Amino acid sequence: MRKVIYCMMVSLDGYVEAPGGDIGWTAPDDEVHAFCNDMARGMGGALYGRRLYENMSAYWPTADQQPDAPPIVADFARVWRAMPKYVFSRTLTEVGWNSTLMTGDLEAEVTRLKRQDGGDLEVGGATLAHSLVRLGLVDEFQLLMHPVVLGQGKRFFPELAASVRTRLVESRAFDSGVVYLRHQVV
Repeated sequence: MRKVIYCMMVSLDGYVEAPGGDIGWTAPDDEVHAFCNDMARGMGGALYGRRLYENMSAYWPTADQQPDAPPIVADFARVWRAMPKYVFSRTLTEVGWNSTLMTGDLEAEVTRLKRQDGGDLEVGGATLAHSLVRLGLVDEFQLLMHPVVLGQGKRFFPELAASVRTRLVESRAFDSGVVYLRHQVV
């Protein structure tokens, strides 16, 4: 069975966005970007909510065609276009860029995707991920923790009625001070 992996850049105090939706502090250096590219390359697909899909599809489809695009950015653009994307939205009427619009029951659709053959599924975007965590559908948490304290904003984890036990299975420190933590749900 495929795993659902919740992976995002996160502040030291657990936020994925600063107030006002600011994510400028998450800009990765080349070492972290290459690591993220390799992780994405290994995924069987991505689960997106409407907002993240719109943000990603506004830039990545043609990012590698910009004359000043760094090789690391061009690489991710190619990976992003090739990756199957499943977009959960009740307001969108169409999606492009190797994407499938998912309008059915979230729990049923994700359970069906997990049962299919193929690589693991990355969930992008805290709003969708929060719903999947609450439904018990996330199998692994991958945090790229930045050395910044935001104090407020959108949290990586949702409020939960019960705790979720995890086990650290991998960690890595980058020269920039970013720390990668990979926890499996037990």
